[in-house]
Amino acid sequence: MKKITLNQKKTSTIGLEFDELIPDNVYTWEKADFEKYQVPIGNSKFPFTDYFDVEVEGSAEAPNEVIITINGDLRRVKYIGTKMTAGEIIANSSVDLHCGSEMAGGSITVNGDAESYAGREMTGGTLTIKGSTREFCGSSYIGDWRGMTGGQIIIDGSAGKQLGECLTGGEIHVKGNCDILAGIHMTKGLIQIDGDVTRWPGGQMQGGNILIKGKLSRLLEGFVDAEVVTNPEIAGKTFTGRYIKYTGDIARNGKGNLYLDADKNRNFLGNY
Repeated sequence: MKKITLNQKKTSTIGLEFDELIPDNVYTWEKADFEKYQVPIGNSKFPFTDYFDVEVEGSAEAPNEVIITINGDLRRVKYIGTKMTAGEIIANSSVDLHCGSEMAGGSITVNGDAESYAGREMTGGTLTIKGSTREFCGSSYIGDWRGMTGGQIIIDGSAGKQLGECLTGGEIHVKGNCDILAGIHMTKGLIQIDGDVTRWPGGQMQGGNILIKGKLSRLLEGFVDAEVVTNPEIAGKTFTGRYIKYTGDIARNGKGNLYLDADKNRNFLGNY
């Protein structure tokens, strides 16, 4: 096992781009390799060791034998874990844009908050955010139609707008609250939200499942055929309790499922 520890020496007002510093690329690197490395910052590159001290312990024959720990104030460090396929990254701070984007395997733990587009277009692996995340987590990127297709995102805090936009697979679990339009345009996968949701989850969804354990403030008109179900089994998981199950969004002839906790959303029960 190889342990690589990056200790921040100074911050940058322009985001450092860490997409090259993943286990897939650095599992053979020693300290001298990091000392030669130039990190992209805006339109230029600068010596990596201007910003981080590096400690390397042990050895690895493959990326899955690498643990990268990043210490410091990482709020201006972008693309942590982008396109990684194996190994582990631990970021001991809040992080900037695109953390875990296009991730295919391995694990990332963020001991803080994550900026926008965390886990966008993921195909595998596990991204755990111990704080909250902003908009477009697990989504597609600008101009694309396919968001997260596999893997798992776990958010201990709350999530911003358009969580799981264009979701086509995988699972997102938010343990806190969520802003508007969770699961917009989704076709497959599971979004579980334990807290409250502002409004309009599942807009234009065509498939997949959204389950909300907290209170929903407003439901889209495109969700119909409500029924009350007990202990539903979704994606191989059993969710204890009574839920109002809707189908939608009929605006897109959707066959997705939206589950609302029946006890916390009695205002939606109507005659059911």
